[in-house]
Amino acid sequence: MKRHVLLLLGFIGVMGFSQNDNTDLAERYKDYREDQFYASVTYDLLNDKPSGISQNGFSAGFHFGFIRDMPINKRRNVAIGIGLGISGNSYNQKNILIQEVDNEVVFTAIDEDDYNVSKNKFETYLIEVPFEIRWRTSTATDYNFWRIYTGFKVGYLVQSIAKFKSDLGDVKISNSDRFEPLQYGLTLSAGYGTWNFHMYYGLNTIFDKESTFNGNALDTKAIKLGLMFYIL
Repeated sequence: MKRHVLLLLGFIGVMGFSQNDNTDLAERYKDYREDQFYASVTYDLLNDKPSGISQNGFSAGFHFGFIRDMPINKRRNVAIGIGLGISGNSYNQKNILIQEVDNEVVFTAIDEDDYNVSKNKFETYLIEVPFEIRWRTSTATDYNFWRIYTGFKVGYLVQSIAKFKSDLGDVKISNSDRFEPLQYGLTLSAGYGTWNFHMYYGLNTIFDKESTFNGNALDTKAIKLGLMFYIL
């Protein structure tokens, strides 16, 4: 009889522990979200370049920020994300000189072979607000999962720098009003676990509507391809 009582008490204890564990898991699941810091390294491309303009060298972009995750379904694997971040981009180009003439920044076609050019690039630094629709296979206890995050990103230009170095001299222009202050485009991040492919497709031009090259509007946009890392 005593043995049966001990077995019964043990069974009740196990059931109680299991019930508490399930309750704790349910509570964790109730508040589960994927709030994340993100870091990205990209190769920055110039889209819709004017004829005669090319890119050389590695044009790198570095992006860092935080995204707040707001699940919209019971399983909490579909969510809306909104965040705040910073972005630094460098674009190496060839055969275009950004210079100041009569207190006005102009874009001039050159043959770099004639000037022994060692550096010709421009840099942009932005504060960005990403907005994402997020789908993943994660749970409250699974940290390695598939994800597809697609959305929209708006960036505000806080600094721009154009640099040119050659045998004839150096040119450096900071914070020119020829750069469009508001940048926006579509984004996509997809992958498994730590490694995620990332793409940004710019919808508006890097330079303002008054910028021209060889008499044509300078409608160059940004495309950024690289890796995205999410940090819980």
